[in-house]
Amino acid sequence: MTAEDPASSSTMSNNAINIPDGVAGASNEAALVALMERTGYSMVQENGQRKYGPPPGWSGQSPPRGCEIFVGKIPRDVYEDELVPIFESVGRIYEMRLMMDFDGKNRGYAFVMYTEKHEAKRAVRDLNNYEVRPGRLLGVCSSVDNCRLFIGGIPKTKKREEILDEVSKVTEGVLDVIVYASAADKMKNRGFAFVEYESHRAAAMARRKLMPGRIQLWGHQIAVDWAEPEIDVDEDVMETVKILYVRNLMMETSEETIRQVFSQWNPGCVERVKKIRDYAFVHFTSRDDAVLAMDHLNGTEVEGSCIEVTLAKPVDKEQYSRQKASKGGVSTTAETTQQNYIYQCDPYTLAYYGYPYNTLIGPNRDYFVKVLEICVSAYPSAQE
Repeated sequence: MTAEDPASSSTMSNNAINIPDGVAGASNEAALVALMERTGYSMVQENGQRKYGPPPGWSGQSPPRGCEIFVGKIPRDVYEDELVPIFESVGRIYEMRLMMDFDGKNRGYAFVMYTEKHEAKRAVRDLNNYEVRPGRLLGVCSSVDNCRLFIGGIPKTKKREEILDEVSKVTEGVLDVIVYASAADKMKNRGFAFVEYESHRAAAMARRKLMPGRIQLWGHQIAVDWAEPEIDVDEDVMETVKILYVRNLMMETSEETIRQVFSQWNPGCVERVKKIRDYAFVHFTSRDDAVLAMDHLNGTEVEGSCIEVTLAKPVDKEQYSRQKASKGGVSTTAETTQQNYIYQCDPYTLAYYGYPYNTLIGPNRDYFVKVLEICVSAYPSAQE
């Protein structure tokens, strides 16, 4: 018995050495070690967060955007040994990042990335308001890995290539620049642009560098903030869309001209056209006709202006109505599933339809308020 003691002591010492930082010395160290032994996942603490994952033997790139969820309202003494079994019950976890304080307690929130998008959606559906402790409900929603910045104060004479070149000189990881032509003068931009970065981290670093007072572009003071995140629409819903969103039309282009252009392959396929300033919604009788027109007309010229044509993205109207009602507005109830959607385009289009500013406007709030006022005065039938 005595002869085995040194070996036993040596085994314990080796195990202690293998316990990673952030786990060693934790109040629930034994439970965390047992979790790693059961799943084969690694765990490490760095930069104020403890990372669990990726899965053992994982090869290739990390899961795409749309696989991550945000978990809030976590009791500060609840850790991975309790959280992982809950979240792995709905899908395969790629990584869990639990935010940690210096005192060893969690900060009340975490990010969980699954290997598949449908697993993340199931987690939001099934685990929001999950009772992790008596009377303590978790808050679970989709995580927005925003990689896009809004930059205002750009000289209106600058072209997309000039903006891309200038921004790339002062920030790293720039993938693309999105610029919209002025409604009144297609040779000018609207005074702002959206800059897409290769990662959320690159966008965050750029935002910090471009904050007012730190740097100027072309000798001009600029405004910078996170762009409103693009709404992720369910693929099954998108398969039913038969409405096109047409951008960059000439102000003087009529609805009748748009109808003729978009129905040239099948006369009578366009149900109606709704034009607002320099963009329009084109409603088709069938999805096939909508897709055919989009494929042929995107990037072509209509009355001298190169148009952009995409499928309109439906946004859950009840969500906006509930938020509006919570602010003192009047809630509306859709009578049919089709009526329950309003189609996404520029945020000022949603403002045009009467939705609350705080749900769809970010750093360019004042601009959209002005557009709303124009729409209300020019189009009194907007709510029809």
